[in-house]
Amino acid sequence: MATADERGNGIHIGSVRGAFAIGDHNTVTHHEGGAVPARDPAQEELLRAVRALHDDLSRAVESPQITALRGELAETEADIADTGAAAPGRLTRLRTALADAGAVVGLLASGAAVTQALTTLAGG
Repeated sequence: MATADERGNGIHIGSVRGAFAIGDHNTVTHHEGGAVPARDPAQEELLRAVRALHDDLSRAVESPQITALRGELAETEADIADTGAAAPGRLTRLRTALADAGAVVGLLASGAAVTQALTTLAGG
């Protein structure tokens, strides 16, 4: 029986150095030397909520507040992926961006999840 490659179908990857992803909505973070930053469960929850809200905002009508919120979400995701945690200043900026885009964020369950995760990490 022929393999997928012999029939001319399928995907063949010969060699990879670094990290890559195939498919929609994938995120890859490559840490040289295999060191992965440690994340606490609250940071992991915030990361999941940030990603969900970022995806949901793709359906929102663009405004300056939504653009600013998208930027803060991306920076928060990068901070957690790179260092294992979002710094207190980042959390404050994200909270402000959420408040500024409140009319849209209030309609999204993912917005409530980010707000809840922020409250857990940063308090009230």
